[in-house]
Amino acid sequence: METVIRPSADLRNHYSEISKQCKETRNAVIITVNGRGDTAVLGLHDYYQMKSELELLRTLAEAENDVKSERVAPMQGSLDDLRASLLERKNG
Repeated sequence: METVIRPSADLRNHYSEISKQCKETRNAVIITVNGRGDTAVLGLHDYYQMKSELELLRTLAEAENDVKSERVAPMQGSLDDLRASLLERKNG
């Protein structure tokens, strides 16, 4: 994965080129201000995917913490409760 670094003026003057590059390569473009990294530009699809993956990792970390802290219950009881709730909605 090659990192592309561009000055902030390019964001203003060459936006469509940067946007196309992000979409085609699926890599972020780093925008610099005064020679220092300031912002990362990422295609919208990749942003949403990254956000979803981060949320999944957070959920998995919470679940792992629950298991380590013994805050778990047998799955059968949860499935039975869910089944009963769904049947109530269907018949109610």
